[in-house]
Amino acid sequence: MEQSPATPNRLANSGLGAVPAVACLAYATQADTGIARLAAGLAVFEFAVLTVRGYRLSVTHEHSRLVIHGYLRTRAIDRELITEITDFPAVRWTARNGRKRWTPLTAFMTSPGEISTTRLHKNRVIRKLRQWARP
Repeated sequence: MEQSPATPNRLANSGLGAVPAVACLAYATQADTGIARLAAGLAVFEFAVLTVRGYRLSVTHEHSRLVIHGYLRTRAIDRELITEITDFPAVRWTARNGRKRWTPLTAFMTSPGEISTTRLHKNRVIRKLRQWARP
């Protein structure tokens, strides 16, 4: 089952890449050297990727593993390795070699300025993840 933020949050998460992409695009049109245009073009591409990944922030829990889609990477964690879902929110887990690890759930982090329905939705998702993680 996939758990993702509400649409307004998804749009806000994608803004982390969209706003700088627009700024780099504006700079690229005004740049006077080829190197500056190339650098701005590469930055636009990278920020566009960040925009898409920000929109797709989510957590998918299947029968035996948790898949966390983050800004920079996607991580899959086997259910039996999970030790806790924290209030941060993050997943504490133990790697197969015994090393303690944690992975933040950036899609469901709350901030003081959020509206109550958004915060309730995120808390509900964290509660469901905690229930799922318990054997």
